[in-house]
Amino acid sequence: MAEKGKYLLMLGAGALLGSAATIAIFKLLHRRGERQCTVVEAIELNDQKFVEGLNHGMTGPDLLMDEIVTEQLTRNIQFFGFDHQKKVVSSYVVVIGLGGVGSHAASMLLRSGVGKLLLVDFDQVSVSSLNRHAVATREDVGTPKALCLKKHFSTIFPECHVDAKVLLYDSSSEDEILSGHPDFVLDCIDNIDTKVSLLAACVRRGLRVLSATGAGARADPTRIRVADLRESTNDPLSRSVRHRLRKDYGIDGGIPVVFSLEKPKAKLLPFKGPSGEEENPSDYQIVPGFRVRIIPVLGTIPAIFGQIMASYVVTQLAGLQVHMEPVVNFDKDHYHVLHQRLIEHEELQFGSAIEVQVDVDEVMYIAKELWHCRSARDISAKDVGRGMWRSVNELMLIRWDRMKPASVSNLILLKFTEADEHESRSLDDIKEQEPEFFARVTSVLKRAELDFGF
Repeated sequence: MAEKGKYLLMLGAGALLGSAATIAIFKLLHRRGERQCTVVEAIELNDQKFVEGLNHGMTGPDLLMDEIVTEQLTRNIQFFGFDHQKKVVSSYVVVIGLGGVGSHAASMLLRSGVGKLLLVDFDQVSVSSLNRHAVATREDVGTPKALCLKKHFSTIFPECHVDAKVLLYDSSSEDEILSGHPDFVLDCIDNIDTKVSLLAACVRRGLRVLSATGAGARADPTRIRVADLRESTNDPLSRSVRHRLRKDYGIDGGIPVVFSLEKPKAKLLPFKGPSGEEENPSDYQIVPGFRVRIIPVLGTIPAIFGQIMASYVVTQLAGLQVHMEPVVNFDKDHYHVLHQRLIEHEELQFGSAIEVQVDVDEVMYIAKELWHCRSARDISAKDVGRGMWRSVNELMLIRWDRMKPASVSNLILLKFTEADEHESRSLDDIKEQEPEFFARVTSVLKRAELDFGF
């Protein structure tokens, strides 16, 4: 009975707190209603009507002066801090391609408080896309994806300025879509020609862009990564995009992408025409160059791709530094090898390993979390494919500052030849001749100090 009484007491307390929160929200809504009226426009589209809630006259950081907006974004504000959330609210993001990946990315950007969104897609919602779309319902089938999202978004966060363009991205629409100085562009297109053209345009215009590669025919969410395009392996789409960007535009990396290390579980299905016989897909293309054949898609994976893209962009906009999982991971034995190499090197250089203050677990943290399993001199991977895995065998840990012990906050990962060169120079020499490298390493080691409470 005593346990039952405790349970009922907890249930009653939860209900009371929920009621209090609800009453508080209604009071805020009533107060807002006294200050201003919500403008509602009925828009007719394809014989369907939907309601579009317009924002309430506030834009940018001023949105956070509104009590309802602040309440809706409370958890974000608690996470980022008020000033950093203001950066998110003041941001403008363009999302191109609004299928399984793009719709989820756009949805979470909206829910995270991005103040202005441009949604671009030429396609319509289909019944078969409902297994992976973020907000579309059966009532939305036949509606342009961009307008479908705009309709639903107006009921989720009406203060966001949402512009929707039912438009195909190409060279003729580039200026219309990419003008206006967006803070970020999300490439969620699954067509190679269009994707390559968009990425090249973003690089040319100096726009920050994040690209999604193939999410179809995959099932393992633990193998999804964010890295430079050069590092995206096991993905036929990124392989083709890399080749085309290098060949046609001379672009060799420098573009972050979301991709999966998992090999596709299926291939494009054969195309069957109205007769039921397999036919040439190009005969049925509405838009030249766009895929007609279907690739099987588990709806959860493109959704996770989109969520990752939104998380990456929001943290970037807020100025929060997030260190992504490295593409190449050492196995446990390799961390033992790195630890042993460090001990042997200390004995060779200093006559003793007494100042080695790290164990294998801390070596794992240094190699994986701080240096992403590559040389501290590599801002991004120089090796791709098998070369990425071969290069891990050429690395060792050495002291950054020879005058300090080999601790978590004083060890860097370098290739053997780089280690020899490093130990032949002083820190003052590096600081003077390579100020950017010096600042970057110092910043990483400072992070280790904070993480370990030094």
